[in-house]
Amino acid sequence: MVSPIDPTATAFLLAENRSMPMHVGGLQLFEKPEGAGRNYGREMYESMRDVEEIAPLFLKRPHRSLSTAGQLVWVEDEQFDVDHHIRHSALPQPGRIRELLDLSSRLHSTRLAWERPLWEAHIIEGLRDGRVALYTKVHHALVDGISAMRLVQSTLSPDSDQREMPPPWDARTRRDRAPRPTSDETSLAEIPTQVMRSALGIATEAAGLPGALVKTITKGVKNETSSISLYAPRTIFNQKITGSRRFAAQDWEIERLQRIGKATGTTINDVVLAMCGGALRRYLLELDALPEAPLVAMVPIGLKAKESHLPSTEGGNAIGAVMCRLGTDLHDPADRLSAVHASMADGKEALSGMTPTQIMAMSALGQAPAIIAPMLRMSGIVRPPYNTIISNVPGPRTTQYWNGAKLVGHYPLSIPINGMALNITCISYDGRLGFGVIGCRRTVPRLQRLLTHLDDEVAALEKASGA
Repeated sequence: MVSPIDPTATAFLLAENRSMPMHVGGLQLFEKPEGAGRNYGREMYESMRDVEEIAPLFLKRPHRSLSTAGQLVWVEDEQFDVDHHIRHSALPQPGRIRELLDLSSRLHSTRLAWERPLWEAHIIEGLRDGRVALYTKVHHALVDGISAMRLVQSTLSPDSDQREMPPPWDARTRRDRAPRPTSDETSLAEIPTQVMRSALGIATEAAGLPGALVKTITKGVKNETSSISLYAPRTIFNQKITGSRRFAAQDWEIERLQRIGKATGTTINDVVLAMCGGALRRYLLELDALPEAPLVAMVPIGLKAKESHLPSTEGGNAIGAVMCRLGTDLHDPADRLSAVHASMADGKEALSGMTPTQIMAMSALGQAPAIIAPMLRMSGIVRPPYNTIISNVPGPRTTQYWNGAKLVGHYPLSIPINGMALNITCISYDGRLGFGVIGCRRTVPRLQRLLTHLDDEVAALEKASGA
């Protein structure tokens, strides 16, 4: 079975090289069910490996040849070997979290081979506290970070007694899922009207693009927050990277961050960005590498289409990006949080008057230099459009289980690229916010120090806000 690969997925495949593996990953920590024996890790591995039917998504691999006219297509792997994709590992002594993060760093550094379906799962035991870890990675051409998270979440349950829960690659995971309800059925008589509405929406939004472009560039020139940044300083993060990765992870109570936000009139996302800004300031000061101008982070945001004043051709949510100034030039944590809040509010206001199509177009324009500069080998010559990526993904709010094993830790691993050596992604889960910090091992030295700085910054924000 052959199917075309969409342009976005093709871009992720073609952009990949030894220095830039283009897969997203996740690290989960599980507590063994009550009464589990010494062989629980092996049993977990076998239950994930021994599935009757693999879901089609996990059988696809990229292929091109003369018969496809040189175009990349998806084909089903006729030599699929489940043992290659699902692996069982053990940590060396003393089995600390440090050893787990070291192993995750190495696993995330390795490219997925095009000759096989582009995913792996590693069940890892040997932690001295008895917990079992699951590291997974999937190529960005197959799923984006949010979709990968949903795949994992689709196999979890809030019921600790539920059993016979298949892993994400089991075909039963797709069949057992209830069909998504639709708000209305479309009849043949309604199709012309819908086509006309979509065409009108496209024409209206296209007509508004020049105005949106002028407004966005004007704000960029004035150094005001929008989808385009023209004032990001050069940092150690904005240079060529290697394929080696360093991963660090930790979580904080969401309630602590909410108290800071409540005391200061800011959002929890503002607090997260201020944490990161303060941690990056401390980190760069240690290395005597802090620029005078504030660092700029690309922050993905979601804006509902219904909030736009013009029709959308896609509906649902529009994903955009705000270039947020992190206040790394400010010594006081309260001033830094205030600056972040103002920058984010200004950026959201700039996008709120645009339609979803315009938002995505302006956001893509703002990110273009980050993609084009590495391709043209100009990362060290042109000014970076932003210095790092910081994203916050909502996860399950309640405690989740997999066949009775309690999920106690949930950490994302994203993609550093040439010219953007550091990525910080957060996911909320069960009252805690898990930070996954990943970067090039050579370009970002002593990356794990950022965790200490993040913790120090939470305490500093609490003190400054009186929370």
